[in-house]
Amino acid sequence: MATSNIVPEHEVPLSIVEKGWKSLHLTQYQGFWRPLKFLSGVMACRECFEACKDDIILNTTPKSGTTWLTALTFTILSHTRHDLDNHPLLTTNPRELVPYTSARYADGKVPDLTNLPSPCLLSSHLPYELLPTSIIESNCRIIYLCRNPKDTFVSLWYFLNNFLPEDEPPVPIEEAFELFHGGISIFGPFWEHLLGYWKASLERPERVLFMKYEELKKDPTFHLRRLAEFLGFPFSLEEERQGLVEKIERFCSFESLTSLEVNQSGKTRRGNPNKNFFRRGIVGDWKNHLTAETSEKLDQLSQQKLEAFGLTFKDVGK
Repeated sequence: MATSNIVPEHEVPLSIVEKGWKSLHLTQYQGFWRPLKFLSGVMACRECFEACKDDIILNTTPKSGTTWLTALTFTILSHTRHDLDNHPLLTTNPRELVPYTSARYADGKVPDLTNLPSPCLLSSHLPYELLPTSIIESNCRIIYLCRNPKDTFVSLWYFLNNFLPEDEPPVPIEEAFELFHGGISIFGPFWEHLLGYWKASLERPERVLFMKYEELKKDPTFHLRRLAEFLGFPFSLEEERQGLVEKIERFCSFESLTSLEVNQSGKTRRGNPNKNFFRRGIVGDWKNHLTAETSEKLDQLSQQKLEAFGLTFKDVGK
């Protein structure tokens, strides 16, 4: 692990600070938006983190199935060590089992990650362009899960409302939509975040796995096998016969995770209620919140930004 000095927060080069989301003060750094109070941790992570070739990095845009992907990947990697009847996920939120890279640097110290099991499993919301150089150069595996922009926006709006004081009303969804549409959201612009990993997956498919939330929901069994193979831990014929894939699918399902006491009343190490990381977990909830006009605006922008690169979300319906 490198021992470089952390960049003091007052020395972080800032550009525009945006307050429109109410619960966050976002600053634009290297073309992407990040909560101001955590920016020094991002910079320190980029400077100090030393990846190994066996590391596995989970990446998502916020509210794109991060908790689900974390639970699935952790369970696949640890299924020979932990029986599902006595599993860490039964008493610990998935996000607490997988270190969030840049957050570990936020306190001004270089964390010791050497005691983590091998392969080392880490998570991140960082855009591909902001990943530490060592992650790219080490050829470690990167798994990226994205979600259609409409459901991502609605879920993000609900999520950030959880952090407002009880007596403060949320930012109106119409105003939040204009911010999101304009690229101003956590780790946004949303479309640029997707494209960084999409292009990387086309260039290095053996090292970057690009997944869609909607496809994972539609056929979780198929994508669990795909995920396990990419991780280098494919299910054996005996495990297939025993129904292990389907057991993991049910064990890590939204219904299963939300039923656990730890996710109903527990809190993260930062004091945030675990229940805030679960809402509905369905595809198409945007239809209950967006007008036909706003829906069409996101469709047009997605087509403009993504389709030229072969990336679409046509499977989410109208």
